[in-house]
Amino acid sequence: MLYQMETAGDEPELALERYCELFPHKSDIIEYARYLLSGIKKEIDKIDGYIDASCENWNLNRITYVDRNILRIGVFEMIFSVDCPPKVAINESIELAKKYGSEDSKNFINGVLDKVLKEYIKKGAA
Repeated sequence: MLYQMETAGDEPELALERYCELFPHKSDIIEYARYLLSGIKKEIDKIDGYIDASCENWNLNRITYVDRNILRIGVFEMIFSVDCPPKVAINESIELAKKYGSEDSKNFINGVLDKVLKEYIKKGAA
């Protein structure tokens, strides 16, 4: 859904609606997806700033769509969600990377999110 929002310019509700037409889910999953999509859209500039600052020798636009959007979910959950401890967000992001990313994705995502945790969250800068 984040990919669809990024590439097609869809609003969160439209992306969610289109996804649910193809892949029906339980209401609690849909509500959490709505929360993530709208929250990430609202905070995208801050989220991308954290990612960009935490990627050594990488420009945000060089990161694959899949990895970039997994990172966005992870950073959003780590910084803007009170219900998800940062280490849980990192672990969930790594699992997404293993399932949907390339062979190197899990290590890349772990490194970036770990840096966000150490540089911004633990130091209280987020």
